[in-house]
Amino acid sequence: MRVAIIGAGASGLSALKACLEADLDPVCFERSCHIGGLWRYREDLEDGQGSVMKSTVINTSKEMMSFSDFPVPEHFSNFMHNTQVYEYFKLYAENFNLLPHIKYNTEVVYVKKADEFDKYGRWALDTRDRSTQEVTSQVFDAVMVCTGHHADMYQPKFPGSNFFQGKIIHSHDYRNPKGYEGKKVVIVGIGNSGGDIATELSRVAAKVYLSTRQGTWIFNRVSHGGLPLDMLYTRRVIEYFKMSSPLFWLLNKIAKRIMNKRMDHDLYSLRPTYEPLQQHPMVNDDLPNRIICGSVTVKADVKRLTQDGGVEFVDGSKVDDVDVLVSATGYSFGFPFIDKEVLDVQDNEVNLYLNTFLPDAERPTMAIIGCVQGFGAITPATEMQARAACQVFKRNSFLPDRASMWQDIGMKKARNARRYAKSRRHTIQVEIMEFMGALAEICGCAPDYWHLWTTDPRLAFKIIFGPMTPYQLRLYGPNKWSGAREAIMTQWKRVFKPLRTRPLPAGVRTRGRNSVFWFMAKILLFVFVLYWVLLLGLI
Repeated sequence: MRVAIIGAGASGLSALKACLEADLDPVCFERSCHIGGLWRYREDLEDGQGSVMKSTVINTSKEMMSFSDFPVPEHFSNFMHNTQVYEYFKLYAENFNLLPHIKYNTEVVYVKKADEFDKYGRWALDTRDRSTQEVTSQVFDAVMVCTGHHADMYQPKFPGSNFFQGKIIHSHDYRNPKGYEGKKVVIVGIGNSGGDIATELSRVAAKVYLSTRQGTWIFNRVSHGGLPLDMLYTRRVIEYFKMSSPLFWLLNKIAKRIMNKRMDHDLYSLRPTYEPLQQHPMVNDDLPNRIICGSVTVKADVKRLTQDGGVEFVDGSKVDDVDVLVSATGYSFGFPFIDKEVLDVQDNEVNLYLNTFLPDAERPTMAIIGCVQGFGAITPATEMQARAACQVFKRNSFLPDRASMWQDIGMKKARNARRYAKSRRHTIQVEIMEFMGALAEICGCAPDYWHLWTTDPRLAFKIIFGPMTPYQLRLYGPNKWSGAREAIMTQWKRVFKPLRTRPLPAGVRTRGRNSVFWFMAKILLFVFVLYWVLLLGLI
């Protein structure tokens, strides 16, 4: 089967790898001259392209965001700067010989069903060489769309913006703090981009105001004992509780207590109208420090802009002589190159089975990779989407019937509406363990827990109670990896490696392993108490 892959970012690379290991024939079309997608920093962007800021550090730790059979090098930082993320993607592409399958500087301009699609499931693609502008038409047996959801900026219209004297930009166009020295800046939006820009500019600007409609809970990368937050809390035993509505409420209470212990969100004017686990997390270790020293001031939602360069807020307060307003209001995702009869996105919402497959397609030969968001790293999720898609393309696995897929889509939409705050970003929100588990069932690589408990209880314990690292999905099934067990058993060693940079005095022991041990002990105690509470409640 010839498979067209659109985009050579993180999702496109994992799709290429999945196709090759499934003995498919992939061709990857990349509109730029490089791999890496938005993780390759560049100053100048074209329409439809995204890029991280020059200072961007990833919010998920290296062990949690690794590809499932290619751990991040142990000497890389736990939370990598974007240059290290890009370097990791290059190492991955070179290691698995992905680069020869990529056609650079080639843009996919149109995708539609080919003749007799209902019989063969083939797709007709028009591609344009961006150097010569020559358009070529080709037919492929399957298509994997890996363009992500961070390219098209969402820019709300502020009252008074037509005659506002200051400069208005979107966070999409912000690259570095050069030129903002001594400026007065208002940032609208308190997601990850808004928080990162606010903390960076607060060191060079005269004053930064951070405007928010609802507020936010702030998660930290660095958690107990200085260990990565996601390595401690993204665990199956915790995710099981999160899936239960009553226990979801309890986890919210615990998360709120932990975050308020570090910083009182009421005192800092940040407390939102929702609970900590009801919104995609805002991760920022620096923002509280910038607020307490007065470099950043939290403000209410913007009411209007004034002609004299002022910004008026809904609480009646006003900031005069604003030089720059940065709109950190997120993105709209869509697929303008796909025939509207095939896939049409309305109001940032798209109906896909497992956020991957078209439920109404006569043939399941198109997969949307990367149009997904959860509490955790997206890289392992997109890799599982690609692996599952390849098994479906090859007819080694089969999707449910149309009615069952629509029922699943409807059920998850209704649950998300109950569980999460209303937001444009939550239209693609998933429960990461459930999502990965469903894809693993399609792929045939879900861990066999009973087999593990009876044959390798030490490994089973680490999988159930330890971090949900991606290597767990290479223990079984097609294309399993012989190094998966070793990767799981040594994952904390790779966490500690970049931190141990000098010898300590004789007799001093680092607390890394002890911190992990006591954290797991607390989890087991929590599980035990909850079990008896629920059991007694049922009795």
